[in-house]
Amino acid sequence: MPVFEYKGLTRDGRSTKGIIDADSQRAARMKLKKDGVYVTEFKDKKKATDRSGKRRKAVRGKNVPVRDLALMTRQLATLLKANVPLVDSLAAVAEQVENPTLSEATAEIRNSVNEGGQFHKALGRYPNIFSTTYVSMCEAGETSGTLDVILIRLAEFTEAQNELRTRIRGALTYPVIMLVFVVALLSFLFIFVIPQMVTVFESAPNLTLPWYSQIVIDFSGLMVNYWYLMAGGLFTFWLLFINWKRTPRGKTQWDAISLRLPLFGEVNRLVAVSRFTRTLATLLNGGVPMLVAMQIVRNVVDNEIIAKAVDDARSNISEGESISGPLKKSGQFPPIVIHMVNIGEKTGELETMLLQVADAFDFQVKNKVETLTGLMGPVVLVIMGGVIGLIVMAILVPMFEMTNLAG
Repeated sequence: MPVFEYKGLTRDGRSTKGIIDADSQRAARMKLKKDGVYVTEFKDKKKATDRSGKRRKAVRGKNVPVRDLALMTRQLATLLKANVPLVDSLAAVAEQVENPTLSEATAEIRNSVNEGGQFHKALGRYPNIFSTTYVSMCEAGETSGTLDVILIRLAEFTEAQNELRTRIRGALTYPVIMLVFVVALLSFLFIFVIPQMVTVFESAPNLTLPWYSQIVIDFSGLMVNYWYLMAGGLFTFWLLFINWKRTPRGKTQWDAISLRLPLFGEVNRLVAVSRFTRTLATLLNGGVPMLVAMQIVRNVVDNEIIAKAVDDARSNISEGESISGPLKKSGQFPPIVIHMVNIGEKTGELETMLLQVADAFDFQVKNKVETLTGLMGPVVLVIMGGVIGLIVMAILVPMFEMTNLAG
């Protein structure tokens, strides 16, 4: 069924726009007129997309904010729970969603389902919007007839992940701003202030500069005369680092380093384990088979070292053994995780135990991030004060000596 984009005016004179599906343009106009919308602009969205062939690819290549995806998922779950057919639910959500990329994707998914396609396969055409976890859970819900329940769990899962990500970003905002301010201030001192003082010092031929003053002046000279080389060197180093991280060996080595970093290593491990436990619990609750769930989860943790432990656990499961053994042997999972998983396997409440671990670890991540960011502010201030103090001393001591020589 064709999909049309429209702009118009409501009966009370307000501007409105959206997407509507109908058998023809005339039917769409009649439908809008019945709803009290006077159409001012009308466009066959499907024809425009098919004509260029680029728009659909652009939609599939775009990402959408997690909060928009969570809201769309919850709206769709609510409609399905109210016994609204899937096609009608998707059409309603496509009109309701404010994000244009997600709205277009939902409308195209609705068309695919209306033509007899499977919902989860239609979702799979947009990997940048709907993750493997999302698609797999929808497949399980579609197969078992519990899609509304699965979508509610997906919404809760997506919202929890978004909350954790937002919390970490918010906590890091202040230290990052402080660091940028320090770098900008020091750059200003080295490039503009110190060269002016060097001119003053050169006017006193008998002045002997202390070693620390000479170091500050030499570094200032490097920044003034060779800033492009320094900037180019930093940029080259960054490119080499990014390319190294993208290689299989480099990613594995970096993931190992990230788990051993002072202070931040423990947070990285807690975040990865929290993702593992919450995603696995969500998948199992959604009816996804254990082996398939473990395959999906190994990509969610985003750490090759922990993913290797998950792969070993998956191999154990395929041979009829437990999950907890390989996780313990890897040494990458805290003892509490091994203990809870072991209890969950024995009692048949693995999903519940995994969710409890995820909640506990999310709480730990919150506390540790707040502690770290609370420490980073004073540390940055101390470093800034030390560097600026050195610069001031490097300038004032020679100034006092010049005064003595003049006397």
